[in-house]
Amino acid sequence: MTLTIYNTLTRSKEIFEPLEPGKVRMYCCGITAYDYCHLGHGRTCIVWDVVRRYLEWRGYQVKYVQNFTDIDDKILKRASAEGTSMAEVSERFIAAYFEDMERLNVRPADSYPRATQTLDGIKRLVYELEQKGYAYASQGDVYYSVGNFADYGKLSGKKLEDLQAGASGRVEVENPESQKKQDPFDFALWKGAKPGEPAWESSWGAGRPGWHIECSAMVREHLGETIDFHMGGGDLIFPHHENEIAQSEAVTGKPLANYWLHNGMVMVEGEKMSKSLGNFVTIRDALKQYNPMAVRLFVLQAQYRKPLDFTSEALVAATNGWKTLKEGLLFGYGRAINNKWEDNSPSPNPRTPPTPLGGGPPPQPIPWRNNFGKRWMRILTLLGV
Repeated sequence: MTLTIYNTLTRSKEIFEPLEPGKVRMYCCGITAYDYCHLGHGRTCIVWDVVRRYLEWRGYQVKYVQNFTDIDDKILKRASAEGTSMAEVSERFIAAYFEDMERLNVRPADSYPRATQTLDGIKRLVYELEQKGYAYASQGDVYYSVGNFADYGKLSGKKLEDLQAGASGRVEVENPESQKKQDPFDFALWKGAKPGEPAWESSWGAGRPGWHIECSAMVREHLGETIDFHMGGGDLIFPHHENEIAQSEAVTGKPLANYWLHNGMVMVEGEKMSKSLGNFVTIRDALKQYNPMAVRLFVLQAQYRKPLDFTSEALVAATNGWKTLKEGLLFGYGRAINNKWEDNSPSPNPRTPPTPLGGGPPPQPIPWRNNFGKRWMRILTLLGV
Protein backbone atom coordinates (compact mmCIF):
# COMPACT_ATOMS: atom_id res chain seq x y z
CA MET A 1 0.00 0.00 0.00
CA THR A 2 1.45 3.36 -1.03
CA LEU A 3 1.77 6.25 1.41
CA THR A 4 0.60 9.65 0.16
CA ILE A 5 1.77 12.84 1.87
CA TYR A 6 0.91 16.52 1.46
CA ASN A 7 4.13 18.39 0.72
CA THR A 8 4.12 22.09 1.61
CA LEU A 9 6.94 22.66 -0.88
CA THR A 10 4.94 21.50 -3.89
CA ARG A 11 1.51 22.31 -2.42
CA SER A 12 0.30 18.90 -3.47
CA LYS A 13 -0.08 15.33 -2.31
CA GLU A 14 2.77 13.05 -3.32
CA ILE A 15 3.56 9.37 -3.05
CA PHE A 16 6.26 8.92 -0.43
CA GLU A 17 9.54 7.52 -1.68
CA PRO A 18 12.25 7.32 0.99
CA LEU A 19 15.80 8.37 0.22
CA GLU A 20 16.97 5.00 1.43
CA PRO A 21 14.71 1.93 1.14
CA GLY A 22 13.18 0.97 4.48
CA LYS A 23 14.59 3.99 6.33
CA VAL A 24 13.24 7.46 7.14
CA ARG A 25 15.11 10.52 8.40
CA MET A 26 12.93 13.10 10.15
CA TYR A 27 13.68 16.49 11.70
CA CYS A 28 11.22 18.51 13.73
CA CYS A 29 11.86 22.06 14.91
CA GLY A 30 11.61 22.06 18.68
CA ILE A 31 11.08 24.67 21.35
CA THR A 32 12.94 27.79 22.38
CA ALA A 33 13.49 27.00 26.05
CA TYR A 34 12.38 30.18 27.80
CA ASP A 35 8.88 29.26 29.07
CA TYR A 36 6.52 26.33 29.65
CA CYS A 37 5.21 24.59 26.55
CA HIS A 38 1.80 25.73 25.35
CA LEU A 39 -0.95 23.86 23.52
CA GLY A 40 0.57 24.74 20.15
CA HIS A 41 3.76 22.92 21.11
CA GLY A 42 1.63 20.03 22.33
CA ARG A 43 -0.17 19.71 19.01
CA THR A 44 3.07 19.79 17.03
CA CYS A 45 4.68 17.10 19.15
CA ILE A 46 1.61 14.84 19.18
CA VAL A 47 1.03 15.08 15.42
CA TRP A 48 4.59 14.21 14.45
CA ASP A 49 4.81 11.57 17.15
CA VAL A 50 1.88 9.86 15.45
CA VAL A 51 3.50 10.12 12.01
CA ARG A 52 6.65 8.57 13.42
CA ARG A 53 4.70 5.73 15.09
CA TYR A 54 2.77 5.08 11.90
CA LEU A 55 5.91 4.89 9.79
CA GLU A 56 7.43 2.43 12.25
CA TRP A 57 4.22 0.41 12.21
CA ARG A 58 4.56 0.30 8.42
CA GLY A 59 7.99 -1.24 8.92
CA TYR A 60 10.30 1.74 8.37
CA GLN A 61 13.41 2.27 10.47
CA VAL A 62 12.95 5.87 11.59
CA LYS A 63 15.58 8.29 12.88
CA TYR A 64 13.82 11.21 14.54
CA VAL A 65 15.71 14.36 15.57
CA GLN A 66 14.27 17.39 17.36
CA ASN A 67 16.25 20.39 18.52
CA PHE A 68 16.25 22.69 21.53
CA THR A 69 17.07 26.36 21.00
CA ASP A 70 19.06 27.31 24.09
CA ILE A 71 20.61 30.53 22.75
CA ASP A 72 18.03 33.24 22.13
CA ASP A 73 17.03 36.81 23.01
CA LYS A 74 13.91 35.57 24.83
CA ILE A 75 15.99 33.30 27.05
CA LEU A 76 18.39 36.13 27.79
CA LYS A 77 15.51 38.46 28.64
CA ARG A 78 14.06 35.97 31.11
CA ALA A 79 17.45 35.28 32.67
CA SER A 80 18.00 39.00 33.13
CA ALA A 81 14.57 39.44 34.75
CA GLU A 82 15.19 36.52 37.12
CA GLY A 83 18.80 37.36 37.86
CA THR A 84 19.92 33.94 36.57
CA SER A 85 21.85 32.73 33.52
CA MET A 86 20.75 31.69 30.05
CA ALA A 87 21.90 28.14 30.80
CA GLU A 88 19.83 27.94 34.00
CA VAL A 89 16.68 29.18 32.27
CA SER A 90 17.01 26.82 29.30
CA GLU A 91 17.80 23.80 31.50
CA ARG A 92 14.72 24.44 33.62
CA PHE A 93 12.35 24.65 30.70
CA ILE A 94 13.92 21.76 28.80
CA ALA A 95 13.29 19.63 31.89
CA ALA A 96 9.69 20.92 31.96
CA TYR A 97 9.31 20.00 28.29
CA PHE A 98 10.23 16.38 28.98
CA GLU A 99 7.75 16.25 31.88
CA ASP A 100 4.93 17.54 29.67
CA MET A 101 5.72 15.19 26.78
CA GLU A 102 5.92 12.17 29.04
CA ARG A 103 2.43 12.92 30.33
CA LEU A 104 1.16 13.28 26.75
CA ASN A 105 2.78 9.94 25.88
CA VAL A 106 4.98 11.53 23.22
CA ARG A 107 7.96 9.26 22.62
CA PRO A 108 11.41 10.83 23.02
CA ALA A 109 13.30 11.71 19.86
CA ASP A 110 16.42 9.76 18.98
CA SER A 111 18.47 12.90 19.47
CA TYR A 112 17.96 16.38 20.92
CA PRO A 113 20.76 18.63 19.65
CA ARG A 114 21.11 22.08 21.21
CA ALA A 115 22.49 25.28 19.77
CA THR A 116 25.20 25.37 22.46
CA GLN A 117 26.28 21.87 21.42
CA THR A 118 26.36 22.64 17.69
CA LEU A 119 28.52 25.76 17.61
CA ASP A 120 31.35 24.21 15.57
CA GLY A 121 28.91 23.05 12.90
CA ILE A 122 27.16 26.43 12.92
CA LYS A 123 30.40 28.36 12.47
CA ARG A 124 31.52 26.00 9.71
CA LEU A 125 28.26 26.52 7.83
CA VAL A 126 28.45 30.31 8.18
CA TYR A 127 32.04 30.22 6.89
CA GLU A 128 31.00 28.14 3.86
CA LEU A 129 28.16 30.54 3.07
CA GLU A 130 30.58 33.45 3.26
CA GLN A 131 33.06 31.70 0.97
CA LYS A 132 30.34 30.99 -1.61
CA GLY A 133 29.16 34.60 -1.63
CA TYR A 134 25.87 34.09 0.21
CA ALA A 135 26.96 35.77 3.46
CA TYR A 136 28.89 38.88 4.45
CA ALA A 137 30.40 40.23 7.66
CA SER A 138 29.35 43.65 8.90
CA GLN A 139 30.51 45.33 12.13
CA GLY A 140 30.91 42.07 14.04
CA ASP A 141 27.76 40.44 12.67
CA VAL A 142 27.36 38.09 9.71
CA TYR A 143 24.28 38.28 7.47
CA TYR A 144 22.78 36.06 4.80
CA SER A 145 22.32 37.87 1.49
CA VAL A 146 18.77 36.85 0.58
CA GLY A 147 18.96 38.40 -2.88
CA ASN A 148 21.79 36.05 -3.88
CA PHE A 149 19.65 32.91 -3.47
CA ALA A 150 17.50 32.58 -6.57
CA ASP A 151 15.02 30.13 -5.03
CA TYR A 152 14.22 32.24 -1.98
CA GLY A 153 10.48 32.01 -1.32
CA LYS A 154 9.87 28.63 -2.97
CA LEU A 155 8.51 27.04 0.23
CA SER A 156 6.21 29.86 1.35
CA GLY A 157 5.29 31.09 -2.13
CA LYS A 158 6.45 34.58 -1.19
CA LYS A 159 8.46 36.56 -3.71
CA LEU A 160 11.25 38.82 -2.52
CA GLU A 161 10.13 41.68 -4.75
CA ASP A 162 6.62 41.49 -3.28
CA LEU A 163 8.01 41.51 0.25
CA GLN A 164 10.14 44.52 -0.57
CA ALA A 165 7.19 46.36 -2.11
CA GLY A 166 4.96 45.53 0.84
CA ALA A 167 7.55 46.77 3.30
CA SER A 168 8.10 50.07 1.49
CA GLY A 169 8.20 52.86 4.04
CA ARG A 170 7.97 50.45 6.96
CA VAL A 171 11.53 49.11 7.17
CA GLU A 172 13.14 50.16 10.43
CA VAL A 173 15.96 52.25 9.03
CA GLU A 174 16.75 53.62 12.48
CA ASN A 175 17.28 50.15 13.90
CA PRO A 176 21.03 49.71 14.50
CA GLU A 177 20.93 46.24 12.97
CA SER A 178 19.31 47.59 9.79
CA GLN A 179 22.26 49.91 9.33
CA LYS A 180 24.57 46.90 9.13
CA LYS A 181 22.63 45.12 6.38
CA GLN A 182 23.12 45.43 2.66
CA ASP A 183 19.40 44.71 2.25
CA PRO A 184 16.63 45.06 4.84
CA PHE A 185 15.54 41.44 4.30
CA ASP A 186 18.96 39.93 4.96
CA PHE A 187 19.00 37.97 8.21
CA ALA A 188 21.60 37.35 10.88
CA LEU A 189 23.73 34.21 10.84
CA TRP A 190 26.08 35.38 13.59
CA LYS A 191 25.53 38.20 16.08
CA GLY A 192 28.42 40.12 17.59
CA ALA A 193 28.80 40.04 21.38
CA LYS A 194 26.96 42.60 23.50
CA PRO A 195 27.99 43.65 27.02
CA GLY A 196 26.74 41.24 29.67
CA GLU A 197 25.60 38.56 27.21
CA PRO A 198 27.08 35.07 26.73
CA ALA A 199 29.40 34.88 23.73
CA TRP A 200 31.56 32.37 21.90
CA GLU A 201 34.73 33.02 19.93
CA SER A 202 34.67 32.90 16.13
CA SER A 203 36.65 34.19 13.17
CA TRP A 204 34.28 37.19 13.10
CA GLY A 205 34.86 37.95 16.77
CA ALA A 206 33.02 36.92 19.91
CA GLY A 207 29.28 36.45 19.49
CA ARG A 208 26.45 33.95 19.19
CA PRO A 209 24.51 32.31 16.35
CA GLY A 210 21.31 33.61 14.82
CA TRP A 211 18.20 31.49 15.21
CA HIS A 212 17.77 30.13 11.69
CA ILE A 213 21.29 28.80 11.20
CA GLU A 214 21.19 26.29 14.05
CA CYS A 215 18.63 23.99 12.42
CA SER A 216 20.54 23.86 9.13
CA ALA A 217 23.69 22.88 11.01
CA MET A 218 21.88 20.31 13.17
CA VAL A 219 20.21 18.60 10.23
CA ARG A 220 23.52 18.22 8.42
CA GLU A 221 25.34 16.98 11.51
CA HIS A 222 22.75 14.46 12.68
CA LEU A 223 20.88 13.39 9.53
CA GLY A 224 22.89 14.42 6.47
CA GLU A 225 22.62 16.97 3.67
CA THR A 226 19.19 15.80 2.49
CA ILE A 227 16.49 14.25 4.68
CA ASP A 228 13.09 12.71 4.04
CA PHE A 229 10.85 14.84 6.28
CA HIS A 230 11.28 18.29 7.75
CA MET A 231 8.38 19.16 10.05
CA GLY A 232 7.04 21.89 12.29
CA GLY A 233 4.17 24.25 12.98
CA GLY A 234 2.70 26.24 10.13
CA ASP A 235 4.00 29.47 11.68
CA LEU A 236 7.55 28.32 10.85
CA ILE A 237 7.07 28.15 7.08
CA PHE A 238 8.15 31.77 6.78
CA PRO A 239 10.69 32.94 7.58
CA HIS A 240 12.31 30.12 9.56
CA HIS A 241 11.97 27.17 7.20
CA GLU A 242 12.40 29.40 4.17
CA ASN A 243 15.69 30.60 5.63
CA GLU A 244 16.79 27.06 6.45
CA ILE A 245 16.37 26.12 2.80
CA ALA A 246 18.34 29.18 1.68
CA GLN A 247 21.20 28.40 4.08
CA SER A 248 21.50 24.67 3.50
CA GLU A 249 20.88 24.48 -0.23
CA ALA A 250 23.22 27.39 -1.01
CA VAL A 251 26.06 25.32 0.46
CA THR A 252 25.19 21.77 -0.62
CA GLY A 253 23.37 22.39 -3.89
CA LYS A 254 20.95 19.66 -2.78
CA PRO A 255 17.39 19.73 -1.40
CA LEU A 256 17.38 20.11 2.38
CA ALA A 257 14.30 17.90 2.60
CA ASN A 258 12.20 16.01 0.06
CA TYR A 259 8.97 16.52 2.00
CA TRP A 260 7.99 19.51 4.12
CA LEU A 261 5.16 18.87 6.58
CA HIS A 262 3.39 21.50 8.69
CA ASN A 263 0.62 21.29 11.25
CA GLY A 264 -2.04 23.92 11.80
CA MET A 265 -2.24 26.41 14.63
CA VAL A 266 -4.20 26.15 17.88
CA MET A 267 -7.05 28.54 18.62
CA VAL A 268 -8.65 29.07 22.03
CA GLU A 269 -12.41 29.59 22.02
CA GLY A 270 -12.23 30.82 18.43
CA GLU A 271 -9.37 33.28 18.93
CA LYS A 272 -5.67 33.03 18.20
CA MET A 273 -3.81 31.96 21.31
CA SER A 274 -1.54 34.72 22.61
CA LYS A 275 -0.30 36.14 25.88
CA SER A 276 -1.60 39.61 24.96
CA LEU A 277 -5.18 38.28 24.70
CA GLY A 278 -4.88 36.49 28.02
CA ASN A 279 -5.84 33.11 26.52
CA PHE A 280 -2.36 31.57 26.56
CA VAL A 281 -2.77 27.97 27.79
CA THR A 282 0.21 25.84 28.79
CA ILE A 283 0.16 22.06 28.51
CA ARG A 284 0.49 21.64 32.26
CA ASP A 285 -2.45 23.96 32.90
CA ALA A 286 -4.60 22.00 30.43
CA LEU A 287 -3.63 18.71 32.08
CA LYS A 288 -4.83 20.00 35.42
CA GLN A 289 -8.35 19.80 33.98
CA TYR A 290 -8.22 17.04 31.39
CA ASN A 291 -6.81 13.53 31.06
CA PRO A 292 -3.61 13.56 28.94
CA MET A 293 -4.96 10.86 26.64
CA ALA A 294 -8.16 12.86 26.16
CA VAL A 295 -6.02 15.82 25.08
CA ARG A 296 -4.13 13.54 22.72
CA LEU A 297 -7.37 12.18 21.26
CA PHE A 298 -8.71 15.74 20.90
CA VAL A 299 -5.65 16.76 18.87
CA LEU A 300 -5.90 13.71 16.61
CA GLN A 301 -9.59 14.13 15.85
CA ALA A 302 -8.85 17.20 13.73
CA GLN A 303 -7.20 17.23 10.30
CA TYR A 304 -3.61 18.01 11.19
CA ARG A 305 -3.12 20.93 8.75
CA LYS A 306 -6.30 22.73 9.82
CA PRO A 307 -6.65 25.13 12.77
CA LEU A 308 -7.64 23.42 16.01
CA ASP A 309 -10.03 25.23 18.36
CA PHE A 310 -9.43 24.42 22.02
CA THR A 311 -12.82 24.73 23.72
CA SER A 312 -14.17 23.25 26.93
CA GLU A 313 -16.98 21.55 24.98
CA ALA A 314 -14.52 19.87 22.61
CA LEU A 315 -12.35 18.66 25.48
CA VAL A 316 -15.36 17.25 27.35
CA ALA A 317 -16.37 15.36 24.20
CA ALA A 318 -12.81 14.06 23.76
CA THR A 319 -12.76 12.99 27.42
CA ASN A 320 -15.95 10.98 26.95
CA GLY A 321 -14.60 9.48 23.74
CA TRP A 322 -11.39 8.40 25.44
CA LYS A 323 -13.34 6.79 28.30
CA THR A 324 -15.38 4.75 25.82
CA LEU A 325 -12.34 3.67 23.85
CA LYS A 326 -10.39 2.82 26.99
CA GLU A 327 -13.24 0.70 28.34
CA GLY A 328 -13.38 -1.23 25.06
CA LEU A 329 -9.65 -1.90 25.10
CA LEU A 330 -9.65 -2.97 28.73
CA PHE A 331 -12.62 -5.26 28.12
CA GLY A 332 -10.83 -7.00 25.26
CA TYR A 333 -7.61 -7.52 27.18
CA GLY A 334 -9.49 -8.43 30.34
CA ARG A 335 -11.38 -11.16 28.54
CA ALA A 336 -8.13 -12.60 27.24
CA ILE A 337 -6.58 -12.63 30.70
CA ASN A 338 -9.65 -14.12 32.38
CA ASN A 339 -9.74 -16.94 29.83
CA LYS A 340 -5.99 -17.48 30.34
CA TRP A 341 -5.26 -17.14 26.67
CA GLU A 342 -1.60 -17.40 25.85
CA ASP A 343 0.02 -15.37 23.12
CA ASN A 344 -0.25 -18.26 20.69
CA SER A 345 -3.64 -19.56 21.82
CA PRO A 346 -6.28 -19.68 19.11
CA SER A 347 -9.23 -17.33 19.60
CA PRO A 348 -12.57 -18.84 20.68
CA ASN A 349 -13.85 -18.34 17.14
CA PRO A 350 -10.62 -18.64 15.17
CA ARG A 351 -10.31 -17.48 11.62
CA THR A 352 -8.82 -20.36 9.67
CA PRO A 353 -6.62 -19.35 6.75
CA PRO A 354 -7.57 -20.80 3.37
CA THR A 355 -5.99 -24.11 2.41
CA PRO A 356 -2.90 -23.49 0.28
CA LEU A 357 -3.29 -24.19 -3.42
CA GLY A 358 -1.68 -27.47 -4.42
CA GLY A 359 -1.92 -29.00 -0.94
CA GLY A 360 0.54 -28.42 1.88
CA PRO A 361 0.29 -28.64 5.66
CA PRO A 362 -3.14 -28.06 7.22
CA PRO A 363 -3.80 -24.40 8.05
CA GLN A 364 -3.48 -23.29 11.66
CA PRO A 365 -5.96 -20.97 13.39
CA ILE A 366 -4.73 -17.40 13.69
CA PRO A 367 -3.62 -16.69 17.29
CA TRP A 368 -6.03 -14.53 19.29
CA ARG A 369 -3.50 -11.79 19.82
CA ASN A 370 -2.92 -11.45 16.10
CA ASN A 371 -6.65 -11.49 15.45
CA PHE A 372 -7.36 -8.92 18.16
CA GLY A 373 -4.28 -6.88 17.37
CA LYS A 374 -5.00 -6.44 13.67
CA ARG A 375 -8.34 -4.87 14.52
CA TRP A 376 -6.94 -2.46 17.07
CA MET A 377 -3.33 -1.90 16.14
CA ARG A 378 -3.97 1.04 13.86
CA ILE A 379 -6.08 2.77 16.52
CA LEU A 380 -3.49 2.09 19.21
CA THR A 381 -0.68 3.26 16.95
CA LEU A 382 -2.40 6.54 16.14
CA LEU A 383 -3.36 7.22 19.73
CA GLY A 384 0.02 6.25 21.09
CA VAL A 385 -1.45 3.95 23.73
